[in-house]
Amino acid sequence: MELLANKFRPKSLGEIVGQKHLVGDNKILSNLVKNGKIFSMILYGKPGIGKTSIAYAIVNSLNKPYRFLNATINNKKDFDIVIEEARMEGEMILIMDEIHRLNKDKQDLLLPHIESGLIILIGLTTANPYHKINPAIRSRCQIFELKELSVDDLIDGLKRACDLLDGINIDSECLKYIANLASGDFRSALNLLEVAYYASSDKNISLDLIKSINSKPVFFHDKDGDGHYDVLSGLQKSIRGSDINASMHYLGRLLESGDLDSIYRRLSVIAYEDIGLANPGIGPKVMAAISAAEMVGLPEAIIPLSVVVAEMALSPKSVSAYNAINEAINDIRKGSTGNLPEHLRTNSKTYKYPPLYENSYVEQQYLPDNIKDRVYYHPMNNKYENGLNAVNKRMRGIK
Repeated sequence: MELLANKFRPKSLGEIVGQKHLVGDNKILSNLVKNGKIFSMILYGKPGIGKTSIAYAIVNSLNKPYRFLNATINNKKDFDIVIEEARMEGEMILIMDEIHRLNKDKQDLLLPHIESGLIILIGLTTANPYHKINPAIRSRCQIFELKELSVDDLIDGLKRACDLLDGINIDSECLKYIANLASGDFRSALNLLEVAYYASSDKNISLDLIKSINSKPVFFHDKDGDGHYDVLSGLQKSIRGSDINASMHYLGRLLESGDLDSIYRRLSVIAYEDIGLANPGIGPKVMAAISAAEMVGLPEAIIPLSVVVAEMALSPKSVSAYNAINEAINDIRKGSTGNLPEHLRTNSKTYKYPPLYENSYVEQQYLPDNIKDRVYYHPMNNKYENGLNAVNKRMRGIK
């Protein structure tokens, strides 16, 4: 018997759940399909949010030959076969799951054919392609990030899926409960709906029945369906506000949801956005805690994460570096750039090498002429930055 998730797989981009920034009216993927032209691309995002569905909807809509391979499961011979089929067809769309795991042999095999257009690659990955995918592949693909599905997106998809379950009786409260349990994963929501349907004696699905199948507490829901992001926001603002108790509470709620990836991303941001130069050692500590959590998995992952969150909450805070780069980028976007001073350019003969001078400092201009007096960095009052400023002044002979 075919699973509901497979029955529901969209045949066209118009049937995709969510992702309206890519497949909505007059959006990029919809227009590409409408114009009958597709390019190599990488679709990335969390599990169950539509990467594979979009890939299949594209090939179905274009009616082009395609093959599906997994970068780890399929061997080099499978890739050779696809290339030979592409030569016979004149063109082939290759949907490749887990593309971030593509090894060098398979990559070297594919690259010239992607370059020539014989193979049109649609790579699927849960990993950030800017970090995990080889630059040689990445540079030949357009990269599209899929957004996490909202509760409203999931409810809309579940209502449509109910049409495929004969005689089902389920109310809006149950649909919302399933959507919240899924935490943005539509595949998970569909699977729970299907289990509840076949676990009922009369096809009437109640809240008690759903809870008996999946008793995981629902933490992330509110009237707008944005509760998950609210809890992440609560964690960041509690750490920023140095409230260790609230920080532990929101970390606990996120841990109970099992969504470690969201925790990792948010803690990495907090380390540099909110703590920054007040405690520059916190960044590596966060990375070490994430590495340990990944290694041991849940439930033990709570130990390294709780330790680092405690230190983050109790740490001094500084946004000086964050503010500085925002000011610099703002200038650049307004066109305040200018040419580099001559002595900073490659192979310059007039550059003064600071380590050869007293205190490893020599007066020379670094910013372009039109912004030479611009100040971006404004230090905050904390032990580490006070120390940096003292060293800086001493180096420059400033009292």
